[in-house]
Amino acid sequence: MTELIGTNAGLVWEVLRASKKAMTDKEIKSATKISTLREVHFALGWLAREDKLVFEDGSAVVVRLK
Repeated sequence: MTELIGTNAGLVWEVLRASKKAMTDKEIKSATKISTLREVHFALGWLAREDKLVFEDGSAVVVRLK
């Protein structure tokens, strides 16, 4: 599972880098083709732990790269 989370974190990072804008978790899921929102959230947690994300205020999960 750890390997999958790391791989997905790389996919999320690439999508956010390429988009150069904030994205919702659902937009990230669609862009990366990650299977579930749960897996997207795990990947976001990985990147957050590495201090690579900024979480924006709001009712949805919205993130961008630092």
